[in-house]
Amino acid sequence: MAQVEARSVQPKPAQGRTAQAKPWNWRPASIWALYAVGFVPAVWYFYLGATGQIAGNAVKEFEHLLGIWALRFLIAALTVTPLRDLAGVNLLRYRRALGLLAFWYVLMHFLTYMVLDQNLNLGTILADIAKRPFITIGMACLVLLIPLAATSNAWSIRRLGPNWQRLHKLSYLIVLGAATHFAMSVKVVTAEPFIYLMIAFVLVGYRALRPRIMRWKKARRLAESAR
Repeated sequence: MAQVEARSVQPKPAQGRTAQAKPWNWRPASIWALYAVGFVPAVWYFYLGATGQIAGNAVKEFEHLLGIWALRFLIAALTVTPLRDLAGVNLLRYRRALGLLAFWYVLMHFLTYMVLDQNLNLGTILADIAKRPFITIGMACLVLLIPLAATSNAWSIRRLGPNWQRLHKLSYLIVLGAATHFAMSVKVVTAEPFIYLMIAFVLVGYRALRPRIMRWKKARRLAESAR
């Protein structure tokens, strides 16, 4: 009787079986969520102003609140690096969104001044920019923010190379200028503008100390691993 060689039969995949789904990438969604949440204060204050629920000069107050949030987002964007370096909290993926939110709030702040406060009276606007130092500083911050916002994309990072980092170091000057603009604009002296100034100076000063801090951290890790 002839011997029949046994052939190994590979099991066929079951019909209708779907490929294993890839895990959902939540990071892009979280960035868009940050944008959505970031614009909530502007929408809320606009609603309060439009419905007459802002006391006093509603236009000035709305303009002021937009400027405050612009400064807060600038500070938040510059806080990302020290948080990662010193606390190990990596929020780098959100830094671009925070910077762009700051730009849009600065733009809304300036448009509120131009359209609602000055009624597009270009003569008065130009005179204010030329004669009132805090408005001069604020306008300079807006001008410096424009190239940063325009290059906050992957294409610009690839195109500019190392020059991208150099360009975005303007953010240090901008946050100092914005904090100074706020401190000079308030008519009643309070602690708030000086707190923002102090935070801005600490964040910019950290950049000067950062190479030394990172070398110290590296030496400490090497020493601990050698034990």
